[in-house]
Amino acid sequence: MAIVLAAGQGKRMKSKLYKVLHSVCGKPMVGHVLDTLEHIQTEKTIVIVGHGAEAVKGYLGDRAEYALQEQQLGTGHAVLQAKDVIGAEDGVTFVVCGDTPLVRPETLEKMLLLHKEKGAAGTILTAEMTDATGYGRIIRGEGGRVDRIVEQKDCSPEEAAVREINTGTYCFDNHKLFEALENVKNENAQGEYYLTDVVGILKNAGEIVEAYCTPDEAEAIGVNDRIALSEAETLMRQRINRGHMVGGVTFIDPSQTYIEKDVVIGPDTILYPGTTLRGKTFIGSECVIGPNTEICDSTLGDEVTVKQSVLQEAKIGSHANVGPFAYLRPGTDLGEHVKIGDFVEIKNAKLGEGSKVSHLSYVGDAVIGKNVNFGCGAITVNYDGFNKSLTEVGDDAFIGSNVNLIAPVKVGDGAYVVAGSTITHNVEDNDLAIARERQTNKKGYADRIRSKMKAKKENKHS
Repeated sequence: MAIVLAAGQGKRMKSKLYKVLHSVCGKPMVGHVLDTLEHIQTEKTIVIVGHGAEAVKGYLGDRAEYALQEQQLGTGHAVLQAKDVIGAEDGVTFVVCGDTPLVRPETLEKMLLLHKEKGAAGTILTAEMTDATGYGRIIRGEGGRVDRIVEQKDCSPEEAAVREINTGTYCFDNHKLFEALENVKNENAQGEYYLTDVVGILKNAGEIVEAYCTPDEAEAIGVNDRIALSEAETLMRQRINRGHMVGGVTFIDPSQTYIEKDVVIGPDTILYPGTTLRGKTFIGSECVIGPNTEICDSTLGDEVTVKQSVLQEAKIGSHANVGPFAYLRPGTDLGEHVKIGDFVEIKNAKLGEGSKVSHLSYVGDAVIGKNVNFGCGAITVNYDGFNKSLTEVGDDAFIGSNVNLIAPVKVGDGAYVVAGSTITHNVEDNDLAIARERQTNKKGYADRIRSKMKAKKENKHS
């Protein structure tokens, strides 16, 4: 079981957005926490909500149960709100803050293992900090067990020198947790009920309290302001990039490569600086991505090259080549060996294997067959100001430069559309279509036009 503390307002964020919904590497912080708990398969997860309750529920949906803390009276009071949901349950309960996105599943698993091995009533996740200023210190006693937690303001000089700190993440015997919470008092300057007081109550009852010290001090970060949010972003990005490198992905410059949490990348893919991979993006093996490329919620096959381009909700087949300076919008579906060149925009269009749109073209609301060539400046005219219509082009067709295909229209297999044509009627298989006015040359007329324009300019300035 798990309790996630997500009821605080987060005033130091100075934001209209509720604190735990601020994103780290593309996902709200509380989403990272739920991911971690789901990974270790907690039977029940109760999110304590308060400020912004509806927004948090709207984001998490049915991933958790909820308990409302109407008044923010401290962390102990927050946990107590879950009593009606799990207070009678047997087992171990984790307590995790919703603003701690860097806590990892393997850490909680090791913490739980220690908790069970030692027969502890409570176990605290701790960290050794280079600078422990501001954190509650863990004071250990006999056998290395936790004796007490001392807040910064209450530390003696010797206690202040201790570098092991309380991260705010715990696991407890569930019954003993709620029994202890009933004895927590609010006799302090803030008039709040502190969860840390449970440690002393358990100790006084003769219970064992242990601590698991994580080797990664990043897991101690709780995000309370924009500075900490930036630090969490940097640390998680480094963690994500490291994971991909271990998995066989080459980063030319990891410090200039931004990858969100849920992105999947195959081995032997190369990422150049300025690459941003977001959302539920999947990149296959042996791809080359970047430089200066943004890909969001897209799927790429193997051996795909994307240079200096933007892809959103696109599907790219293996061996395709995209860019530079291409824009693939939602609904783009490229087959294998497709080439999309510079300054090409594709939207809601399917292109078959081996087709090419090499430069300066727009293809929208279209189904394009195999081995089709779109010449420079060719476009599908899909919108009449009210409705969008479909363009269909068959296999092996050739669309010349500066062709306008006025949808709805069909161009058949093997058809040839001559450059500069505006096509308003269907073109049958293997037909040649030409739709442009006959050229007329007027001998010597250019000199007459220039003289006329020159005289007009001189009269204007006289």
